[in-house]
This record gives sequence, C-alpha cells and structure tokens, in this order.
Amino acid sequence: MKALALLPAFALVGMTMACGAGGNGAGGDAGSSQAPGGTESAPTAQKDAALAAMVPADIKADGKIVVGQDQTYPPNEFVENGKATGFDVDLGTAVGQVLGVQTEFQNSAFDGIIPGISAKKYEMGISSFTINAERMQTVDMISYYSAGTSLAVLKGNPDKLSVDDLCGKNVAVQKGTTQVDDLGKRNTACTKAGKQPINITQFQAQTDVNLALTAKRVQAELADSPVIDYAVKQTGGQLESAGAPYDTAPYGIVLPKGSGDFAKAVQGAVQKLIDTGIYKKILDKWGLSGSGAITKSEINPSAS
Repeated sequence: MKALALLPAFALVGMTMACGAGGNGAGGDAGSSQAPGGTESAPTAQKDAALAAMVPADIKADGKIVVGQDQTYPPNEFVENGKATGFDVDLGTAVGQVLGVQTEFQNSAFDGIIPGISAKKYEMGISSFTINAERMQTVDMISYYSAGTSLAVLKGNPDKLSVDDLCGKNVAVQKGTTQVDDLGKRNTACTKAGKQPINITQFQAQTDVNLALTAKRVQAELADSPVIDYAVKQTGGQLESAGAPYDTAPYGIVLPKGSGDFAKAVQGAVQKLIDTGIYKKILDKWGLSGSGAITKSEINPSAS
C-alpha cells in the first residue's frame, strides 16, 4: 500500500519515469508473461448528468481532471509502450467518463503526489493510496479497492522466510509506502528481542524493488498484495508469495481537503461503476476481481 504520509510501484517499458525505472522489473522475458492486462480494451462508461453537474467549474472549463500518479506500480499504474496503463488508469478514466471530463495522468514520485494536490498541481491522485488517519488530515479519500501487504521471496523460498522472521535479513521496499513503516516497527521488535536488525533497502520505484529480488541482491520484498501477485506472474516463476496478505485496508482516490460536492461526485461515479458492472470488468481485466473488490464506495473522512 502506498505510503503513510502518502503511498504505490512496478513499471513496464518505454518512457523515462520520475523514478528512473524502465522495463517490467522482472529480470525475465516480459513477452512470455502470462500477467493480466495486455491489449484488452477497458469498458466505456456513460456520462451521468447529475454527477457531472457537481464537478467544479474550473475543471468543467478545461474539460479535464489532472491526476497525479506514480507510474511504477503494476498492475495498478505503470507505463507500457510509452503510455500510462493499469487498473487505476482504467478506473480513473471511467470515473472521468461518468463525470463528463477527460482524465490526464501525470507521472510523479509517489511522495510528491499529495503535496502536489495541496499545491494545486494535481486535482486528483489515483495511485494505490491506502486510506489512513494521517492522510485524511490533509486530503479527502474516496474508497475503491481493498489491498493488504504481501511478502515476496525467491521461488521455493530458499531462506525459509516468513513475515514474522525477517530479523537479520535483507529486505527491499519502495520508498514512501506503508511497508516502510511496517518494517520499521518490525525492526524495533527485532532489536528489543536482541536480534539482528532487518537490513532494509529502499528504492524509489517498485520496479527496482522487484529487480533487486530477482537479481538476488536481497532476500525478500514487501509490497501491496496485488502488486506482489502481479510480480509473481510477470517474473515467470522466479518469485512466490510467502504467507497470506495482512493489514488489509482500502485504497482511496485522493482529492483536496474539503472537496464537498466534488468528493460526492467522484464517490457517486465510483459507485455507479460498481453498480453497472464496469468496475468488475476493469478488475477482471487486471486479474484483481478477488477479495479486494468492494461493493460500496465511501468518502473518507465521512464528514467531508
């Protein structure tokens, strides 16, 4: 889950990213991957006039929502053939369609998105942000999916690792994610127990986290559960998940604090996508229609 004060991951080809990552992060042949997504088209949503009427005047005037996104986090958001793609891109595009506007996805370092929203550089953030109390102090968040944290190891788990047995091990993680905080807490527990601390290596891009593991520079990595699942598929069997996902929490579309009717419009658009089945089609496209799917979208904090 992307970060605490902010939170995303795992990019494919093409285009120089803000994080400098390229390739699919697999260390293998992306062309032979059985990962979901591919060239399948995303479903198109119809405009809802009532919801579109709630969009702020300045957004209506230029006809687009500028979306901040860290495009290194497959399958949620990444770059393929020079173009932004992924679950969050398809969902954000569909939200825009319901609201009668275009969505313009701009690549950013993950930890620059929420400050960018506060500075009015972006009008929205869709980048696998986990909803948490710290973020809700500065932004509104519209729930749209639920994800946990997973541990990935090399195939066969040669070091016999589990998430509760990482003391003294080399673990990679993306900067600014909730997993960084998680490892910090686990490190405190290691030292209190008189054990060696976890050797944590942080990367700006999730692609580089994946590469560090497949290249055996680290022994494990932590990331959001859908990202780990995708990495396992994308690496052609070089990696596997160790144990079940934990600390499951909802993702949220990020809006400026106190967005009022705009937050209601976005929540209404997500709910309409759920109710009409378009949401499920998007999830199916990216292989995410399991336990992470939600049936009700909400505005957080609820008093917004």
